[in-house]
Amino acid sequence: MLRSLLIALSQNSSLRSVMESSSPGRKVSGRFVAGTTVADALRVTRELNAQGFAVTADSLGESVRSEGEARAAADIYHQLLDAIAAEGMNANVSVKLTGVGMDVSPELAESTTGGIVEHAAQLGNFVRIDMEGTPYTEATIALTERLHAAYPGAVGAVLQAYLYRTADDTARLLRQGIRIRLCKGAYKEPGNLAFPQKSDVDANYVKLMKMMLPSGVFCGIATHDTAMVAATEQFAKEQGIDHSAFEFQMLYGVQRELQRDLVKRGFGVRVYLPFGTDWYPYFMRRLAERPANVLFLAKNFFKI
Repeated sequence: MLRSLLIALSQNSSLRSVMESSSPGRKVSGRFVAGTTVADALRVTRELNAQGFAVTADSLGESVRSEGEARAAADIYHQLLDAIAAEGMNANVSVKLTGVGMDVSPELAESTTGGIVEHAAQLGNFVRIDMEGTPYTEATIALTERLHAAYPGAVGAVLQAYLYRTADDTARLLRQGIRIRLCKGAYKEPGNLAFPQKSDVDANYVKLMKMMLPSGVFCGIATHDTAMVAATEQFAKEQGIDHSAFEFQMLYGVQRELQRDLVKRGFGVRVYLPFGTDWYPYFMRRLAERPANVLFLAKNFFKI
């Protein structure tokens, strides 16, 4: 019930406007968002690198409505890629297609994203194309495939374990050597497209992880669920899969102790680092994924 409410609130434009423009709203969001500027993202990336974490930086913003907005959003990624290269940071970038023009036109999104991927390839870096709701799933996968064909190794996809189709999508991408970030999924989807029960999502997550790890394609196991982490560790140990064959990926501000523990034990951990002024939908989906965070924020409001 709470999860559904939080997802619904993530789409409430009036509440979004109030939260993004208020000092208390920005204070609360600081648990999960690095800040509002490129400089903020770079500062936190340096801090995380110093602690042994890799980073993927995401400039927040969804459903831009004009070509100008889309190209301005893409320019932020070009700034990030240049700064990462100039400082030799252990970081790449994550892009949402709706943030760079998909809702204006698929052609615009392909142009802006293609430019970012080309730039990353020139710098020896990597772009993760984030997955959004199911209306975008096939288009996102297909675009990733086209860009991978043009710039092999410079682009990868995100797949969501709660969708029925994801086993087929996993096999499809692995055959092409496309890197996958496996997550559970944070959008509300109908029962004919997604597993309705957490136990089924968990079982599918483990099944997909077991497809990815032995594939020879470097993949990201994106989870904060200690049971999923343990299942991954156990499978890797049983199969003799080296830690260098995959990495854990976790969100900034979530399960910090687990992140540090994995690094201490020799696992690669990449922190997904969002920043930007359009943080509200992202923030609300993080609360929906783990409603216990609502209580955490309520208890620690004056300490954040």
